[in-house]
Amino acid sequence: MADLNGGIIGVDNPPVDQVEVITTFNSTGTLTTAPYTTEIQYLVIAGGGGGSGDLNGSGGGGAGGYRSSVPSENSGGGASAEPTTPVSGGSPYPVTVGAGGAGGAFPPTAFTTGGFKGSDSTLGTPSPITSTGGGGGAFGPEQPAPGSRNGGSGGGGSYGGGVAPNNVAGQGYPGGVAVYNGGDVNGGGGGGGAGAAGSDRPNPAVDQAGEPGGIGVASSITGSPVYRAGGGGGTGRFAGPEGIGGDGGGGDGAPNSQGKGQDGTTNTGGGGGAGGGVFAPLNPRAGGAGGSGVVIVKEPNKGYAASGIWSMNAVYDNVKAGNWTNA
Repeated sequence: MADLNGGIIGVDNPPVDQVEVITTFNSTGTLTTAPYTTEIQYLVIAGGGGGSGDLNGSGGGGAGGYRSSVPSENSGGGASAEPTTPVSGGSPYPVTVGAGGAGGAFPPTAFTTGGFKGSDSTLGTPSPITSTGGGGGAFGPEQPAPGSRNGGSGGGGSYGGGVAPNNVAGQGYPGGVAVYNGGDVNGGGGGGGAGAAGSDRPNPAVDQAGEPGGIGVASSITGSPVYRAGGGGGTGRFAGPEGIGGDGGGGDGAPNSQGKGQDGTTNTGGGGGAGGGVFAPLNPRAGGAGGSGVVIVKEPNKGYAASGIWSMNAVYDNVKAGNWTNA
């Protein structure tokens, strides 16, 4: 009989238990929702910005934009979690995972020394969710290509120019500012992270160190907490200590500010570390590339679901047995 399981009389529709489904996209693809899914939680992280290259005092790359709808967690830039997104069960949705931006080149040429902006990531639901690529780190006077320094989180500044880069509200924080202090006490600012700004270079400074990148944001969408979208570290001037990348995949500045910056970690959206150095033969002195982004989707457990109509007898029996809910 169908009247005990929710089926229409004459048709047997057994209840279905749809368990939680978590899908991680490390590259571009398509999300196909489970049959009974009506809403999803997400983590959408863009590619991180590349760190600056060149001689010394360079800025770290900014983290890729960070957007989350996981309840009780945060999006980037100190924002609260966004609302869960309505979808249709058994439907395809395109997913784009942004690449990390290239690190600044060495030797310098016009608009290639500063780091490059990361690429956006998008979850193509009916109202698309897009996170903005991280900004590239700077080395003045050779700044990043126009538009590259601003991003989900801003790239770090160089001692050659003290302008703060812009970040995107609700996705990340700005990069650290650096200014010229005279003599040898100069260094680059840290790239902005999803969870904190990159560190500014003190003015006046007492050493020639690079500054650390901003920390990322932790999420438990896949189980245990994992930090993602940390900013890249800057470099000091000459042989000063490097800035450390922010927790969440940010790359460190070049060791002792000599050589190539560390790449941001793949599929975290971490910013690349700055490169630097003035002592031969430490070449290349390129900045580290930003880490690629990631998109993670969680389809919550739907419990038991059945199509059809429950008879009054079935309702009465389940209420009496304590098995009936109004959910």
